[in-house]
Amino acid sequence: MKQSHDERRRSLLQWLAGTAVASTVGPAAAAAAQGGKGRDVARIGDAAMALEFDGKLQCRVVSKLGARPAAVTGFAPSERLRLPNGRWIERFDLTAQALDRVDGAHGPGVRHRLTGLAPEGIEKTVAVTFYARHPGFAVIRTSYRNTGSKPLLVAAWANSAHTLRPSARGERGFWTYSGATHPDRRDWVQPLVHGFDQRNFMGMNGSDYGGGTPAADVWQRECGLAVGHLDTVPRLVALPVRAVDGGAALAVEFEGEATIAPGASFDTLETFLAIHGGDYFAALDRYRQVMAERGLRAPDAPADCYEPIWCAWGYERDFTVPLMVGTLQKAKELGLEWAVLDDGWQNNEGDWKLDAHKFPHGEADMRGLVGAIKDAGMKARLWITPLAVDPGSDLLHDHTDMLLLDKDGAPQLISWWNSFYLCPAYEPTREMTRAWIRKIFGEWGYQGIKIDGQHLNGVAPCHNPAHKHARPEESFERLQDFWKMVYDTAREVNPNAVVELCPCGTSYAFHNFPYMNQAPASDPLSSWQVRHKGKTIKALMGPSAPYAGDHVELSDGHDDFASTVGIGAVLSTKFTWPVDPKPKDSFLLTPEKEVVWRKWIGVYRDKMLPQGVYRGELYDIGFDKPEGHAIEKDGRMYFAFYAPHWDGPVALRGLGPGRWRLRDYVDGRDLGEVQGGVARPTLRFTRALLIEAVPA
Repeated sequence: MKQSHDERRRSLLQWLAGTAVASTVGPAAAAAAQGGKGRDVARIGDAAMALEFDGKLQCRVVSKLGARPAAVTGFAPSERLRLPNGRWIERFDLTAQALDRVDGAHGPGVRHRLTGLAPEGIEKTVAVTFYARHPGFAVIRTSYRNTGSKPLLVAAWANSAHTLRPSARGERGFWTYSGATHPDRRDWVQPLVHGFDQRNFMGMNGSDYGGGTPAADVWQRECGLAVGHLDTVPRLVALPVRAVDGGAALAVEFEGEATIAPGASFDTLETFLAIHGGDYFAALDRYRQVMAERGLRAPDAPADCYEPIWCAWGYERDFTVPLMVGTLQKAKELGLEWAVLDDGWQNNEGDWKLDAHKFPHGEADMRGLVGAIKDAGMKARLWITPLAVDPGSDLLHDHTDMLLLDKDGAPQLISWWNSFYLCPAYEPTREMTRAWIRKIFGEWGYQGIKIDGQHLNGVAPCHNPAHKHARPEESFERLQDFWKMVYDTAREVNPNAVVELCPCGTSYAFHNFPYMNQAPASDPLSSWQVRHKGKTIKALMGPSAPYAGDHVELSDGHDDFASTVGIGAVLSTKFTWPVDPKPKDSFLLTPEKEVVWRKWIGVYRDKMLPQGVYRGELYDIGFDKPEGHAIEKDGRMYFAFYAPHWDGPVALRGLGPGRWRLRDYVDGRDLGEVQGGVARPTLRFTRALLIEAVPA
């Protein structure tokens, strides 16, 4: 007897539940998952996460991280198309399913393809791939085919649109990480308060604020969800996160008009959905591993990247060569290894000629300064800010063809320096910068560069007709190629060159990480930013990445060395000595401050924790109290805890079996012994406590 459409769909769902998924999720998943009673579902997944699709291709996420499977989202139209009138096409009757074994850069895996048809005549196929080596990490690509007789204009698409439910244990609250940039330089990690709504666009969120890491995460006490795109080229996606009545909503969205001709198909980017326990660290660490398998990874860092830093920016643009040279002796005496010449040595941004008042003998004076730094036993690093050109500069007068122009033919403003953007995808810009990098390392003798400026994290689409771009977005997408050229040029001249990229408060563009070997806290506004930016960079660059805490003078109280040392960040300071010509905002190293600076620099050099393995999975910085961080190095564990005041038990996680001796390694206090596993000694501290655990 011929089956009806509903009967065929019901049979398909039953087959999916009973056959295709039995080896991955198991037949008990639906019964154990909350809220699934009375609904036919197709289940796919792995040992950590299951995705359940109903007959309308709506999806929900089931966590397998706990003792029994539990649905952590409700059924929702997770993959969908938006029409120009704002209406979403989101209901698709499930019509077919297929399963393939795959093997490639990510190792062996299983790809599930579920197909459905919408009343509008659009056929959707969701391809979801789970890889054995990346449990709980689903790779998703959605394809839409126009089965109708007329072209269809679409305005946007969304993948992995889910709402994470509150913790089943009743503990309230959510936290979120976003990789987007914002002109107010807000925290990258924030609590999800009532009314929270952040679009997290990966393009320009201001005239000179753009780019970022294309990932967003929301988590509650029991688990979290992360989404993002997996392209090896930056794309102009948005990763909206909102606090809603049902919990915390997130998605990957892309806005851009496209026409799907009759019979033609339209594909989304390849995106991911990840489930995890703890805070966002595990998801970003997994994202880093997956992208490394696709060819994008941070380089191995030379030992020079971990050496502590003194920067002349304490004198700001009023520095003089005698003031800087006069401070070198004290910096070296305290144990600092790098001396950085910061902003103010140039006549303008664009021409990059030496300021004649500070360098009256021109390049001979610059080479003399580098020689003085090396004679003091230190390494020389120079501040630069490429892609900026000032009004009135010779470069702008002679080479307007290099400008990045918007669709109206106007230049793009860089607010901090009152400059305009140069286009990084234009070959003359690249050749000019290449020659300049060769001069810095080859002719002047610098051993490192500090590349500074929020505008260097992302650029707007370029419409300059002289550049003959195939698409305006090429300027944005090829910024990483510009940084590759800079990094490769520096390392050609000096194989041990330190290339620091500081995007001034913005969230780092992930696609730039392969072309830098030091990442600072990037003008932190608080000690909290020093710490959570460090956790983020350790996830995205690797657990031993040379992340620098930036000038300690930017931390709480202008002296919070504990936030840098405790999380395994490279120490940096910008004190002035023996005088500071600025009557206001002085950073003079007084005798009282020198005692503190000398002590902490000594602690840093003794432990060198950035070279250890940051164990970001051990502590949830949103929910664990006090805030905790852990580093494993040379068979020892190092813990750092932060709170205004604390008097109570503290969990020491990651200790192996046996007895461990605890010591406050900053003040040299013995804290007794604990048994391995998860010890919970009672501790008392104000602001911070840094502990070394040694096998007894």
